[in-house]
Amino acid sequence: MSTELYPVAILAGGLATRMRPLTEKIPKSLLDVNGEPFVAHQLRLLHSQGVTHVVFCVGFLGEMLRDFTCDGAAFGLHVDYSFDGPKLLGTGGAIQRALPLLGNRFFVLYGDSYLDCDYRLIQDRFVESQAMALMTVFRNNHKFDQSNVEYRDNTIIAYDKNNRTNRMEHIDYGLGVFDRKSFDGSMPEPFGLDRVYQKVLSSGKLTAYEEQQRFYEIGSLQGLQELKEYLFTRSR
Repeated sequence: MSTELYPVAILAGGLATRMRPLTEKIPKSLLDVNGEPFVAHQLRLLHSQGVTHVVFCVGFLGEMLRDFTCDGAAFGLHVDYSFDGPKLLGTGGAIQRALPLLGNRFFVLYGDSYLDCDYRLIQDRFVESQAMALMTVFRNNHKFDQSNVEYRDNTIIAYDKNNRTNRMEHIDYGLGVFDRKSFDGSMPEPFGLDRVYQKVLSSGKLTAYEEQQRFYEIGSLQGLQELKEYLFTRSR
């Protein structure tokens, strides 16, 4: 259906406190994964999916990430940067600041996520739905992290990262698609992307895509090791 993939905003501005002391002097995106910074693996994956434009939303130690990835040409991409400024804006606020670089529709990916899924299929699902935003979900059953989505009959019933229920068997997979109108209206900064999802959900304009392939992440030591093993196995 669609010909060109939307830009991808990568949220890479957090303090990465869970990964200290590894992240005291470098941003999480530059953590070593099998001999290379994580972001190199992430950008190569996006390029292989057909992505051409990436916008990094950066804050703490963001200059180090910019110095490594530069304009993205080494990865076959065009890369821009949006800095939080003197204070952290939260994941939602960071995307809101980056809107002038992203255009009308775009993906949002967490900076510590490695998602080996079909981005074009997900974009096509979003276009077909005529929704304001799409959340990818995964039937997690609390295996890799705490489930936070109640999903039934291809519909998100509830999403809450703080008030979970026993009906929540799915988890926010870490990849979203948004129309920029999802960010209309003022919210007190800092604010998280979860606030945007909840606002769109309450308006009845949030659709979903259930991914079958598990997610990988470097937000924990266990996650970092699992990604290293996955990428090593894939390279053989």
